[in-house]
Amino acid sequence: MYQPGMKSNNLLGLSCQELVELAESLSEKPFRGKQLYHQIYRRRISDFDAMTNLSKAFRTRLQDEYTITYPDVFKRTASADGTTKFLFRLEDGSFVESVYIPEESRDTLCISSQVGCDVGCTFCMTAQMGFQRNLRPGEILGQVLQIVRSGLAQPQGFNIVFMGMGEPLYNYQNLMKAFRILTDPEGIDISYRKITVSTSGIVPVLKKLAQEPKPPNLAISLNATTNEVRDRVMPVNRKWPLEELLQACREFPLDSRRRITMEYVLLKEENDSIEDARRLAGLLRGISVKVNLIPYNPNPGLSHRRPEEERIQRFRSILQELNVPHFIRKTRGDDVSAACGQLAYLEKSPSLATEPVLHTP
Repeated sequence: MYQPGMKSNNLLGLSCQELVELAESLSEKPFRGKQLYHQIYRRRISDFDAMTNLSKAFRTRLQDEYTITYPDVFKRTASADGTTKFLFRLEDGSFVESVYIPEESRDTLCISSQVGCDVGCTFCMTAQMGFQRNLRPGEILGQVLQIVRSGLAQPQGFNIVFMGMGEPLYNYQNLMKAFRILTDPEGIDISYRKITVSTSGIVPVLKKLAQEPKPPNLAISLNATTNEVRDRVMPVNRKWPLEELLQACREFPLDSRRRITMEYVLLKEENDSIEDARRLAGLLRGISVKVNLIPYNPNPGLSHRRPEEERIQRFRSILQELNVPHFIRKTRGDDVSAACGQLAYLEKSPSLATEPVLHTP
C-alpha cells in the first residue's frame, strides 16, 4: 500500500491501487491515479510533462516530488549471434545483468530477480557473487522496460523468463507484484502464458505459486537424478530433496496446453551417463513435462566441464527412446558471458568502475 512520505520517490513499481492512493494524497480524484498507472506502464512514459491527459498542476506536483526512474544501462554487450547482455546499475549502486535473446518465432528477455544469489549452485557464476539483496518490483519491471526502450524487443512481441541472476521464489512478493503489472491489460499487458519463472526448487513457495489464479509458466532447475549428486551441485536439495520437489511438481496445476520445463544442465561425467538418462525418465513419469537439456557453459574458476557432443546426443537418444519430450537448448551469447549460468557482476571484474555509462549501442 502506498504511504505518504514513503522512502523512495520512484513511482516505477507501484500498483494501480497504490497510484490511486498517491493521487488522493495529493488531493486529486482517484481516476487520476489510474491515468498515471496507464501512462507509466501501458504507454511506458517516464516524463511527467508528456502525460498531457493529467492536469498541469498535478504534473507539476509529480515533477517536483517524484520520479519514474528505470535502472541505468551501464553497459550493453552484443554477441556475434545477436544476443545482447545488459549490465544495469540500480539506484543504490548495485548491478544486475539481463539478456535479450533474438529468436525466429519470438524474442526472449532473461530477467534477474535478485542482486546475487544464495542458492549456491556450483555450476552458476551468479552464485560466486553471494546474495546482496532482493530486487524491488520497479527494478524488475525496469529491466523489461529498458530493453524495450532500447529498440531491440518490440512491445508485446517477446517472452520473459526469470532465469537471470537470483532465485525468483526467494523474492516472491516483489516478483509477483511485478508479474501482475506485467500481465495487467491496463498495465504492460503481456500474456501470463509468455512469462516463465525458473526455480531451483523452493518447495513451500512453489506450493504458494500453485495457488495463484493465473500462475506463470514453471521451469525447475533439476540437474541431477540422485539426491547425492544434487546435494553436491545444488545445496538447496539438502533442504528440499528430489522426492519433495517432484511431488510438488505433480501437484502443480496445469491446463492441457501447459507443461513444466525441467532444466537439466549436462555436466561431464557427473550427471550425463546412460543411467542418469534412464533415471531421469523414471523420475518424471506421471508429470506433464518437457526436458530442456543444457550443455554446460564453461565459467572461469568453476570445476565443471561440458560433455562432448557424442555424450550429449547419447543422453538425448535415451530420452527419445523412453518417449520423454525434450529439446537441447542452443547456446546463445557465450562469447559475451550471456549464456545460461554465466551471468554475474563481480566487484573484482577489471575496469568496470572506470567504464562510461552507455545508453545506446
